[in-house]
Amino acid sequence: MKKVIYTEFGGPDVLRLLDAEEPHAGPGEVRVAVRAAGVNPVDWRLREGQVLGAHPITLPAGVGLDAAGVVDEVGDGVEGVAVGDQVFGEGTDTYAEFSVLSGWARMPAGLTFEEAAGYPSVVETALRVIREVGVQPGQTLLVSGAAGGVGSAVLQIARDRGITVIGTAGAENQDYVRGLGAVATTYGAGWVERVRGLGRPDAALDLAGAGVIGDLVELTGDPRKVVTIADLDAPRLGVRFSDQAGSMKDALAEAVRLISGGGLHIPVQKSYTLGEAAAAHIDSRSGHTRGRRVILI
Repeated sequence: MKKVIYTEFGGPDVLRLLDAEEPHAGPGEVRVAVRAAGVNPVDWRLREGQVLGAHPITLPAGVGLDAAGVVDEVGDGVEGVAVGDQVFGEGTDTYAEFSVLSGWARMPAGLTFEEAAGYPSVVETALRVIREVGVQPGQTLLVSGAAGGVGSAVLQIARDRGITVIGTAGAENQDYVRGLGAVATTYGAGWVERVRGLGRPDAALDLAGAGVIGDLVELTGDPRKVVTIADLDAPRLGVRFSDQAGSMKDALAEAVRLISGGGLHIPVQKSYTLGEAAAAHIDSRSGHTRGRRVILI
């Protein structure tokens, strides 16, 4: 099978599309013929050699956590899924023609593989950081980097829970952020005062790593009310860096519920082939994403 791997840490040029042995489902796992793989910032962070506790890397390494595809192998002890089922979920080395998933759910009716691949890690992360920051219904949440994949999920989950969101994004994404139920404003010079003019945040999330941790602490008044998934230096200011994944099973169940009810939709901004994995990483790292990026197999 074809698979994207890297044998050393570095820039996107270390990625190679090679022939590799097919993986097989172990106990409690399923194997899928991958139709699409989600592109997440964690993919290029790991490729660069960043140390993330939840994802230890041994070289040579594959790439990718999220996939949507067709089950073609079911491991021992697995119930409720059969060969031929269309599923989406989280596994290992998903930039490949076959991948083993450790967490999965049947795809909601009407969802394409391209769309489905963009949900698993994004929804899990969104649910986790909302929980960790402690924001409650009726309160106001400030989201820095609101137009990306996790931001898109946070805005819609918060809306479903009765949480008011102020979201920062580029000028070109203001209508998009408003369409997801948030009060939108631009980042850049004067953004702190613009946020103050919109309300006092009870909590804040940094989803973009734009060097705004100090400002978020100032706006909320307490570093314990701020959580980041993108700034590794945030703990120096007393802010939690969230990288320990929660329950993928619960996240997928919530994703299915919201998608099926029309309460969650994350558009795919751009799709790539396996051979374009380096370009996908370059684009993801540059930011300015609206929704998701995925690789089609």
